Order: sequence, then structure tokens, then C-alpha cells
Amino acid sequence: MAKIRSEKKVTKKAAAKAVEKPAVAKKAAKAQRVTFSVHADVGSKVFLAGDFNGWDPEAKPMVDKKGDGNFSVTLSLRPGEYQYKFVVNGTWCADPLNKDVVPNDLGTFNSVKLVTE
Repeated sequence: MAKIRSEKKVTKKAAAKAVEKPAVAKKAAKAQRVTFSVHADVGSKVFLAGDFNGWDPEAKPMVDKKGDGNFSVTLSLRPGEYQYKFVVNGTWCADPLNKDVVPNDLGTFNSVKLVTE
């Protein structure tokens, strides 16, 4: 013989507690404009590579707007910590003006940029 399960009488208050409210998604942190810059010889080909673009050495070309060797590029980045390097004429180099670095798997260092809210 099958066992019959008795059900308890559920009050409206208990029912309201039992119904889960849908999770409210936190508003995504707003991206901020972050400018990276480096000085190189006039006429150089300079790129920005980092974990924000899959370390692609040609994804983010940097521009020398005044022709004086000061190259820059601006990205929209959400708050977080980002590792990056400059690629100057094919040579990877850490940011000489940023002392925040971490060692990488190649035995060199990556520069670190912290973007806060």
C-alpha cells in the first residue's frame, strides 16, 4: 500500500517566504577611459598589448599625434587589474614610467594598471 503524505496547511506569510525573489543583477561597473602612453623614436611602430586584448601585438596601435615620439592610445576598461606591455618596432617592453610590475612566464615583467570605480 502506498504511503500517503500529509500536507501542512501553508499560511500566506509562509508561502511568501517560500517563493524566491528573482536575483537582482548588480549593475555592471561602468567602463572608464584609460590612456596608455610611451615615448619612442619618431616614426616607430608602437602597439599596446595586454590581457584586455589577448596579448595581440598588433591589436591596439598607438599614435604619435604631434610627431614628437609621444605615443598614446585610450581604451575603455571596466574596474579591475590589467597586465600590459608596449610593442615598439617588434620589441616587447614594460612601461618604463610604471613601477607596478609582475613577473611573467617568460622571465620578464608585465606592467600592471589598476582601474578603480
